[in-house]
Amino acid sequence: MEDADHRFSVGAPLIFIVVVAFQYLSMYVDNIKKKKGTTNAADALLRAEIKQLYKEANTFSQPSTFAQAAKLRRMAAAKEKELAKNQELRSKEISSSYDSKVKILKMLKIFVYVALGLWFWRSPVAAVSEQFVQPFGWFLSWRSSWRSSGGYVMIGIIPWLVVSTRVAKFACQTIFKY
Repeated sequence: MEDADHRFSVGAPLIFIVVVAFQYLSMYVDNIKKKKGTTNAADALLRAEIKQLYKEANTFSQPSTFAQAAKLRRMAAAKEKELAKNQELRSKEISSSYDSKVKILKMLKIFVYVALGLWFWRSPVAAVSEQFVQPFGWFLSWRSSWRSSGGYVMIGIIPWLVVSTRVAKFACQTIFKY
């Protein structure tokens, strides 16, 4: 009866859901950084002005209009420098806000993983058929007080977190393609 209770424990699925949630949040934060890195309206306007200035400068192809063409090219170069400066400032701003979000997420993730580790340290998280994990049963039951009993290997919290993290990363990358 005790084996059946451990096999149908809700601990393993809940831990997996928590791991998937953290994986999704980290992908979401990465996606926000990528989206914020795209151009805004001011940059698009500057690019259009630069393009127009170069277009006008190319229309002045006569030797008598060389000075006007040079002036337009200098104006376009100044606008290109302004555009580069704007992009650098926005990149630094995005990077600093992104870094703070990532730090908060990592600290929360560490806290939750440590709490789960302490909670399930000596008790098994799940039970898996011994034939299913034949060569690695001893590793998966690491830090779990119950070893192979009744044909089932009791999975410890550390191996479960490692496996759950890898599976969640793969699942989030395939399901939530950004």
